[in-house]
This record gives sequence, structure tokens and C-alpha cells, in this order.
Amino acid sequence: MDEIFERTARLIGKGALATLKKAHVAVFGLGGVGGAAAEALVRGGVGTLSLFDGDKVSLSNINRQFFATVNTVGMSKTAAATERLKSLNPDVKLFENCFFYTPETADEVDLSQFDYIIDAVDMVTAKIELAVRSKAAGIPIISCMGTGNKLDPTQFEVCDIFKTSVCPLCRVMRKELKDRGIKGLKVVYSKEQPIKPIGTDDVRTPASISFVPPVAGLILAGEVIKELIKSGEAEK
Repeated sequence: MDEIFERTARLIGKGALATLKKAHVAVFGLGGVGGAAAEALVRGGVGTLSLFDGDKVSLSNINRQFFATVNTVGMSKTAAATERLKSLNPDVKLFENCFFYTPETADEVDLSQFDYIIDAVDMVTAKIELAVRSKAAGIPIISCMGTGNKLDPTQFEVCDIFKTSVCPLCRVMRKELKDRGIKGLKVVYSKEQPIKPIGTDDVRTPASISFVPPVAGLILAGEVIKELIKSGEAEK
């Protein structure tokens, strides 16, 4: 399978590729953001992924989620992800965790086993729990903020949560993290003003489009891969 990563090795070197192959990354949430992140990690050469999501694929997921197709509707998202990711690299090691990460289920997961954590979940309580527990475990984490009701993927930025603006989710997260003594969290967020959904009064379900959540996921994966390479170089 070395040929799969031939061009990647030309860019980052065989040593860095070996570092990625040994890495174990957790992806929490396999929707439009997390699915794209997981796929980019596997295509990038990360050797082991733990996948967390308690949801099943639905037709409404197809417009933006990499693992959602008419053939996977009804499957658990972790199973659909495994099927897809194994088709990209049969050697990748995947651990399916078909449940939602929440404050109630958090004790079931030992975060210290991971080299990096990607937070692509929707629930604020889950995002806070991941941030607090990853900090306590000393494991690096990157968290995605809101991607719904957005149309311009060029407005995504990577920065610390306490330097964000505009994003309503960021505002909530800043307050909650400050209350818990968390002084920093690396995030991907958008400065774009949210767009009001058309033709509905349902404000709980955000509108979405094919090219916005996946871009955020690709950015997450890129940050993780670059950081893993750096940490590998530092250990030499």
C-alpha cells in the first residue's frame, strides 16, 4: 500500500509519513465536518482512528456528509465510515464507538490513549466536556465551531477560542470554558454572519450546503497532521 502515499511522502518525507502511520487520532462526530476530517486523516496517512458517533445515516445527510449515500442510509455512521475508510486504505486501524459522547458517557472513553482529538460534535455540553477532559489528560485537541447557516468557506480561521468573534457558538464556549478555568482551546471557526434559513421557522435545525462543513473538516485534519509531524520531529 506504499504507493497510496507516494506523493504525500514527496511533500512531507518518509520520516513524517512513518510518524503519521503510528499516530492514533480520535474523531468525535462523523457528520459533515467530522466525516471530512476522518477521510482526510486516512488519505493523509494516519494509521489509527477511533470514531465516535451514535447516529445513523439519513437522506438529509447526503447534501454534505462524505459517508452518506443512498446506499448507506440507515447504517450507523461509524459503520458507514469504516466501510468507506477501509476502501481508501485497507491497512488503516479503525475503532468504532457507536454512541454519543456526552458528560454522561465520558467516563467510557480514556482520552489519554490518543495522540490528538478532533471535536466535531454539535452539542455544547459535549464540546465543553471534551475540552476539559482533554486538558486534564494532556492530549491536544482542536474543536470545530458552527458551520451551519454559512455559505462562504473562505471565512474559516484557525485560532484560540478567546480570540474569536461573530460566531454565536464561540461566544457560548468562551463563557463556559472561562467558568471552568480553561484558558485556551484551538478552534476552527467562521467570521461569516449566519444566514437566516429560508422558508422555515425552525431555528433549531441549521441550514447547510455541500461545500462548507467539509472545508472545516479538511482544515481540522490539516492542523492535526501538521501538529503530529511537528511532535514527531521534536521527539527525534
